[in-house]
Amino acid sequence: MMPGQGTDGRLSGSPLAVVVKGYPRLSETFIAQELLAFQERGIDLAIWSLRHPTDTRRHALHDRITAPVHYLPEYLRDEPRRVLRALGLLVRRHPARLGRTALTWLRDLMRDRSANRVRRFGQALVLAAELPAGTPFIYAHFLHTPASVGRYAAAIRGIGWGFSAHAKDIWTTPEWEKREKLADARFGATCTAVGAAHLRGLAAEPGRIDLVYHGLDLGRFPAPPDRTAAAVPQDGTAPDRAVEILSVGRLVEKKGYDRLLDALAMLPDGLHWRLVHIGSGDLKQALRAQAERLGLTERIDWRGSQDQAAVIAALRRADLFVLTSVVAGDGDRDGLPNVLMEAASQRLAILSTAVAAIPEFIADGVHGLLTDGSPPAVAAGLERLAADPALRRRLGDAAYDRLRAEFGMTAGIDRLVRRLEEAAA
Repeated sequence: MMPGQGTDGRLSGSPLAVVVKGYPRLSETFIAQELLAFQERGIDLAIWSLRHPTDTRRHALHDRITAPVHYLPEYLRDEPRRVLRALGLLVRRHPARLGRTALTWLRDLMRDRSANRVRRFGQALVLAAELPAGTPFIYAHFLHTPASVGRYAAAIRGIGWGFSAHAKDIWTTPEWEKREKLADARFGATCTAVGAAHLRGLAAEPGRIDLVYHGLDLGRFPAPPDRTAAAVPQDGTAPDRAVEILSVGRLVEKKGYDRLLDALAMLPDGLHWRLVHIGSGDLKQALRAQAERLGLTERIDWRGSQDQAAVIAALRRADLFVLTSVVAGDGDRDGLPNVLMEAASQRLAILSTAVAAIPEFIADGVHGLLTDGSPPAVAAGLERLAADPALRRRLGDAAYDRLRAEFGMTAGIDRLVRRLEEAAA
């Protein structure tokens, strides 16, 4: 199917229901990118969000998505009448399927006695009651909570459902729950080879699981800057031409920013650098306090959450990009962070870690430098890149070429559209 070509009609009429955890979210451009591509293929969509937005900004990309957005009760106590009204309607219209689904949910609740499990079923009741007649399919982004809500609602309505799984949702969902969801779903997609292998190992029918890289819509990004144009390239030797290190990511454990700060503190005194960070998160205050203890405060620009235009401007200005992803204590980890592909789109040299699916995009020494994430290894990589503009250009060029050749968006969208059409038929 070529870009812009409409579907054959199996996904027209009543909209495809897309269940997401929150919408819009600055950190989930890959979801917005996909939804816009579906829209441009002629697929009628409706977005059902489990949470209201918390970001104060939104990307211009979100403004191009015209699909209606429906917000389910974020907490059941906030909209009890809506939940009860949904329950009453389902008792009248779908009593047998409601009863069977309630038994499934109760079995789940016995294994996961949490308020979140109760909330999932309440949200599923509202979703099942409010979906338009003729809704062909439910497609959930993330295998944990959104897939639970989509699964219960699909069972009540007697329609199929599928999912896209990404990172935390794969590695922190209990194995029993993954096995049962994989048995129920008509298809599943995931964005990394390591994630696909894990899910196929749990699935009774491994062929239902597709590897679909998010890829990058290069049409949203300007042509990269000419990184050979600087008359005096920054190599860290001149105080007034400090090497600008950029990192974009949420301030959470799996991004490894505590290790990055320790690594920066290990850099030699004669190397002149500054760090620009874009993103926010729960560890913001703790990391700023760590930077102060290490004497790094004056060399770090914490910019907080920014829209896509600001991120692109920072990528174009920076000399190198760093993302020190790690496996968190609860098993949470990155998949293949889109921001690495965004950095590559601007021919920016990348330093990262050999964690999760990052090596699927970056071969160490070819498309960037990969470390084990320890502060000494990160510091050694940063020092090497900061001092060698020629190496930065070579790695940045190679990452850009790989991005264009193998990680464009179109092939993945083609595959997802085919899967959705087959599942909804």
